[in-house]
Amino acid sequence: MVSGQAWYTGSFVVARSPALAVVLLFAGCTMLPVADYQALKSQNQALAERNRAQAAQLENLQVHTRNTEDQLMRAEQDLAIADEQRDLDHQQLANYQVERQRLHEQFQNLMDHRSKLPPSVGGRLAEISAKYPSLRFDPKTGISKLDTDILFDVGTADLKPGAEQVLGELAAVLKSKEARDLKIMVVGHTDDQPVGRKPARDKFHDNFQLSADRALAVSSMLNKFGVADSRIGVAGFGPHEPVAANATAADRAKNRRVEIFVLAPDVPVVGWTDSVPNVY
Repeated sequence: MVSGQAWYTGSFVVARSPALAVVLLFAGCTMLPVADYQALKSQNQALAERNRAQAAQLENLQVHTRNTEDQLMRAEQDLAIADEQRDLDHQQLANYQVERQRLHEQFQNLMDHRSKLPPSVGGRLAEISAKYPSLRFDPKTGISKLDTDILFDVGTADLKPGAEQVLGELAAVLKSKEARDLKIMVVGHTDDQPVGRKPARDKFHDNFQLSADRALAVSSMLNKFGVADSRIGVAGFGPHEPVAANATAADRAKNRRVEIFVLAPDVPVVGWTDSVPNVY
């Protein structure tokens, strides 16, 4: 044993050093049972282990706290960026809305300008449409729609005799002083049934040709009544612009139609060079 230390023999602890013995004596611990010594030693070891575990736990908590603080800082930075982006998005959306409103107003003004007909012309076209149920006139757009049945027999592009009266009255309006600068676009349409019967099948290869020939027949009649052909354009869409589903005979009759568009001089129409000068 090392000199100056306490040791035990048998059932008691003995101080080998006289000085240590004096200390133990004056401390009131001259003799310590071995069982108590071992218990204190085990308790001390347990406390030391607990202290080490708590220290490790404290260190882990400190690391976790630092990580949490870092995450919180990053979250706050991300939130600040998101707030900034949200403000930019709101501003961009507001700009889009302003631009959309501006374009809408510009388009509306343009459409209002294009669709306006002289009041006397619109009034007379409305009177004719009231007189002939097959002629429908829209004062907002200047469109007159003629049901084909009053103009043509099925599968033909030859005008019926009764068609001359309504087209003659329409031509009289278009020749008036108030309407002399207006242009006329005549558009033919058919249903979706192929041209299948002779002699129509021998004369018309398809519905495109049939619709175009019907529009030509109307434009020729208007020209015959004095509407200058320089004011008239012709188009045929065949069956590709239906207004009904072509599911019944009544629907197909609606799709067989000729439309007469009365247009202001500045309405851009491809083919009329003076209306789209930027193209030409």
